[in-house]
Amino acid sequence: MPKITFVEHDGTVHTVDAEIGATVMETALRNDVSSIVAECGGGCTCATCLVHVDDAWSGIVGPPHADEEQMLDAAFEVKPTSRLCCQIKVTEELDGLVVHTPAYQGR
Repeated sequence: MPKITFVEHDGTVHTVDAEIGATVMETALRNDVSSIVAECGGGCTCATCLVHVDDAWSGIVGPPHADEEQMLDAAFEVKPTSRLCCQIKVTEELDGLVVHTPAYQGR
């Protein structure tokens, strides 16, 4: 089972087990990562699950698709490695993935 590490803006770290085929967003919600709000439930219609993929993982996760890119264009704190985690499917290759959450998503 792959492990994903969420680093919240306040430094809180959650390293959790992720289910193959789930999204990184679903993984965060199942494990009470409070900085992932996910208002649209994974429909790629908001940006409340924005994460900054750690530089070491950026190439493995890959770039956003066109719909996701549109949502990122309207989001806050976007960086070159930003993704909506509802659009990142968990695979074995993502074992060890590290993502950081922006401050504006903190609850």
